[in-house]
Amino acid sequence: MVYILLIVGFALLIKGADFFVDGASHIAAALRVSPLIIGLTIVAFGTSAPEATVSIVAAIEGSAGVTVGNVIGSNIFNITLVVGIGALILPMLVENETIKKEIPFTLLAGLAMLILVSDVSLQQSAENVVTRADGIILLLFFAIFLYYIFEVAKNSRSKEEQNMVDHKAWGKNISVTVAGVAAIILGGELVVNSATEIALSFGMSETLVGLTIVAVGTSLPELVTSVTAAIKKESDIAIGNIVGSNIFNILLVLGITAVISPLTIDNRVFFDIIVMLLLTIILLVFSRTNFKVGRREGGFLTISYIAYMVYIIIRN
Repeated sequence: MVYILLIVGFALLIKGADFFVDGASHIAAALRVSPLIIGLTIVAFGTSAPEATVSIVAAIEGSAGVTVGNVIGSNIFNITLVVGIGALILPMLVENETIKKEIPFTLLAGLAMLILVSDVSLQQSAENVVTRADGIILLLFFAIFLYYIFEVAKNSRSKEEQNMVDHKAWGKNISVTVAGVAAIILGGELVVNSATEIALSFGMSETLVGLTIVAVGTSLPELVTSVTAAIKKESDIAIGNIVGSNIFNILLVLGITAVISPLTIDNRVFFDIIVMLLLTIILLVFSRTNFKVGRREGGFLTISYIAYMVYIIIRN
């Protein structure tokens, strides 16, 4: 029964994120927001909603390993498999602004996370903990990111006349968005409880479950959204979704979770954070080469994720 509940939870997360993205994107489009901004904000927030829900539920229930593992694992999944598969389908173009600002900001967020969790080495503390104060710092970084996005959106807003949207269309889009949020919350509850129970039965650590089962499950919306965007040749939304989701995961998801309940960090997670940072640098290098991530780079990223998964499973 627990496996059925896990599958149902993932289904609700994916479909809920789909509803949320669909409804919110239509609202954003009606407000004349550019595709890149939609990817960095509305779509990124929608596809990160499963991570946020799962992490918050896990924190409330005292499963810090699931929370931290979910954030790091999801980011690694996004950079490697989501970008990799998208690029294998069709080379993904990367805008100059994304290369100069958004990806470096993702790297900065990762470095901030690494510093904040290094209590033992930097402050000679007894254990590494993401405190409520750390969570507030992450949320302040997120506020800076939002300010930057809103400034870009204001400057890049389409000069075309705003399309008239009738009240029925607005009502429908708002209803779809709310339904998506409800499905995400319910799905997140099912995923956390089921995955934790399965982990304990197999002797797996909570961190490993967060890095693998939960991370992959909550990142499926990013994968589906980015692959669909790549097929439709809307690489602005695809890359924006991935970069935006990673920033949301570190700054918003981890920030809110730590404010709700301080998180004790497993020492093995430091390796995973370093991997996440290295992969972000690799994505930046690939993007700067020809302003795109080609099939060769996509193949490398895909193989990198497989190798990483094999390692952490053996490590456990």
